[in-house]
Amino acid sequence: MNTNPRQLQLLEEVRARKSATVEQLADTLGVTLQTVRRDVQRLAESGLLTRFHGGVRVPSSTVENLAHTQRENLHAEGKARIARAVAEQVPNDCSLILNIGTTTEAIAKALLHHRGLRVITNNLNVAAILSSNPECEVIVAGGVVRARDRGIVGEAAVDFIRQFKVDIALIGISGIEPDGSLRDFDYREVKVAQTIIEQAREVWLAADHSKFNRPAMVQLATLNQIGRLFTDAPPPEPFPALLQDAGVICTVAA
Repeated sequence: MNTNPRQLQLLEEVRARKSATVEQLADTLGVTLQTVRRDVQRLAESGLLTRFHGGVRVPSSTVENLAHTQRENLHAEGKARIARAVAEQVPNDCSLILNIGTTTEAIAKALLHHRGLRVITNNLNVAAILSSNPECEVIVAGGVVRARDRGIVGEAAVDFIRQFKVDIALIGISGIEPDGSLRDFDYREVKVAQTIIEQAREVWLAADHSKFNRPAMVQLATLNQIGRLFTDAPPPEPFPALLQDAGVICTVAA
């Protein structure tokens, strides 16, 4: 579904509260109960919310991510701004690794006019996008393809990526927790992402504002392993201090 600004605000409110009643949402958003019920119905049908007696909650917490098509539409404008900010900082004639995620796919689109790139990826969507750029050489990792998002995971992908040392790793993430840990849902995907970090001279993290304080089951890395963070809104507390302590340069995309 294409979510409108009110529905995105509703989703953010539920995410912040963990769960909410229809009455709470109507009061916060300044709309009628009927409007909230219609929005909740649409969002629940699309899998973005789960209804229970008396209210709604985010459908997944720590064990399973949203579907790829849902994530692609969620915060799409913010991801596009992040992608443009990242692309402005990526020089021509450099080597990159892009991992799995809708934000890295947005970055791939923003890199379509770069020259002399050599890109390694375990994301078939990224490969398909960047193969349209004749000035870009695309190298695809081997391994098991996840049908739900065309991500390549598993030990074969890890072994493949270990062959390379690139200038910049551009990675997405499912959640950044208040202890400074970067987290995701699939341990096989995490193993590949950890190898990507190891094989890069610089690591840039691209994460929209919804990723802050979002829990996920598997630790991928910590902020200390990241050089730059690109996001679409000022990070909430306690993250400014954590980023400063870790020496991470934070860019808020306009």
